[in-house]
Amino acid sequence: MSLPHAILTALLEKPSSGLELTRRFDKSIGYFWSATHQQIYRELGRLEAEGLIRTLPAEQPARGQRKNYEVLPAGRAELARWTAAAHDPKPHRDVLFLRLRAAAVVGTGGLEADLRRHLELHRRQLAKYQEIEDRDFPPDRDSPQDRLRHLVLRAGIDLETFWTQWLTHALSEFAELSGEGAGNREPADG
Repeated sequence: MSLPHAILTALLEKPSSGLELTRRFDKSIGYFWSATHQQIYRELGRLEAEGLIRTLPAEQPARGQRKNYEVLPAGRAELARWTAAAHDPKPHRDVLFLRLRAAAVVGTGGLEADLRRHLELHRRQLAKYQEIEDRDFPPDRDSPQDRLRHLVLRAGIDLETFWTQWLTHALSEFAELSGEGAGNREPADG
């Protein structure tokens, strides 16, 4: 149920067309809540049908013209209700952890290379987040809105930092296991 709330948030920040929303998702919200263009357009229609957003009147009606949307008072109230509600943390599910657990019983063949690939991907994402932080959050930018947005970005930076550190540790474990001759060995029956 969070995609509608992500859209309401984005529209309250700035009334936008569906295309502008998809671009904004690709550049910011999508880092922590992804959605396809089709999902965004489908949700815009649903939010409008529920009376939470409306299409802004066009200056000159034209066939095929982009629709711009804004949040109505009911949409703002729904977002405030959702923001204030209690939400339990979701259990973390990551296929990489499951693959490592499986490697303990079937062997590690091919897994080390994928760990290296993951490490590189997380390093790149960390660098991207740090670039955004340097560009968008200088020390003098400390309004309450900026501080909350920065807090979300810091979560991304901290998570990517965790992943790069954990993957580095995992790769050192693989190196140690290889040194013991067990890295790619098939487990014994038993």
